[in-house]
Amino acid sequence: MYIKHSKFKNTGILFEILVKKITSDTLSGKNSKAIKIIKEYFVNTELGKEYKLYETMFKTKNLTEHRANMVLNTILEQSKKLNRTKLKGDKYRLIKELKKHYNLEELFKTKLSDYKAQASLYTLLEIYSTDKSTNPQQVVDNKINILEHVSGGAVDNKKVKDSVLAEFKSYDKDLRTLTYHVILENFNTKYDKLNSKQKLILKEFINSADNGPILKKFFNKEIIDIKQSLKEHTVKTTDKATKIKLEEIDKLIVEINKRTNIKSSHLVDLLQYHSLLEELNTAHG
Repeated sequence: MYIKHSKFKNTGILFEILVKKITSDTLSGKNSKAIKIIKEYFVNTELGKEYKLYETMFKTKNLTEHRANMVLNTILEQSKKLNRTKLKGDKYRLIKELKKHYNLEELFKTKLSDYKAQASLYTLLEIYSTDKSTNPQQVVDNKINILEHVSGGAVDNKKVKDSVLAEFKSYDKDLRTLTYHVILENFNTKYDKLNSKQKLILKEFINSADNGPILKKFFNKEIIDIKQSLKEHTVKTTDKATKIKLEEIDKLIVEINKRTNIKSSHLVDLLQYHSLLEELNTAHG
């Protein structure tokens, strides 16, 4: 998923525009409605809490790249604690209020020197608040924009990219672990606890760095071993009906090709096949 920037939802931009409006009105000798709006929507509100994140990020300039990165990562972590429902409501009511007093198109033409950096922070805050899969390159690009703005110079692009990719890989593993935990709960309601072979399979699936050839090779090797064991048990089976069932099961157990992605269902298949083999081992001594 690619996050699109919206200046109408960007808390940093909204605040800066209102501040500039207050300055403009004051210089013109007008009573500025923007003062009341800021007090109402940015004081003791979820919107105000998010603005503090923007303020913290951009209030200090000429930081070292390392320190700027630490500040950014802390802000992104803190943003996860915001109540997104309240925040969305605050923004909706603020825009509604602005429409009462201003021409939005004219208001948002206000020039901001750090617009690009503000837009990048908005995008990152949105990315880190969603459970949906996002584009790592978009994270890299926006982090670089912010770090260059705050540090006042070029940053090590490769270092930023490696850091983001490592972070996303960690998220992938956490997601796999959670997924397989749910699978196990469902599996264990139907079957007994995992045996040693099943635990080994589960560990391999969780620890696999990606859905690449190593995991596929592991899966196919397991399939070959299972089919071999199943054939041996089929030979030992004297009951004709059971023998036919085992032969039919053997036909269903197939290796995957290079183009097929490993899915959670493949894990369940392996666990079930080994449960069957365990029953057959018990039956045949």
